[in-house]
Amino acid sequence: MTLRGAQELAEFISKNYSGKIIEVGVGHRTDVASYLRSLQLVVIDIKECCLPGIEVEQDDIFSPKKEIYIGASLIYSLRPSLELQLAIGNLAREVGADIIIRPLEDEIADILGFTRRLENRGQARFYLFRQNP
Repeated sequence: MTLRGAQELAEFISKNYSGKIIEVGVGHRTDVASYLRSLQLVVIDIKECCLPGIEVEQDDIFSPKKEIYIGASLIYSLRPSLELQLAIGNLAREVGADIIIRPLEDEIADILGFTRRLENRGQARFYLFRQNP
């Protein structure tokens, strides 16, 4: 089963971001990453995994290896828990990246230092967080 709106989300990312893009918590849901494989994409998961043609790093976002994330223009995650969203926010604030969260339902965190906006792109519904000026 594919993620509804995966292509629209990937199109939004590819049109609005360049340089290093990071997906946190890729797990078995590789729909968006597959569309973005031609970009400078790094996928992160706490478990070791392999995705042909995509750089994969094993890391724990709660105790991250910051060198992986430095230089990222965007960190995104699909269906992360509230705790994971907050950890992504802390890391994104440190490296100066925007955040996209595609929640499972209505679980969406208030991330300190960021302005949140709901984006509707075709079948994709996600939250875009940009750092406050």
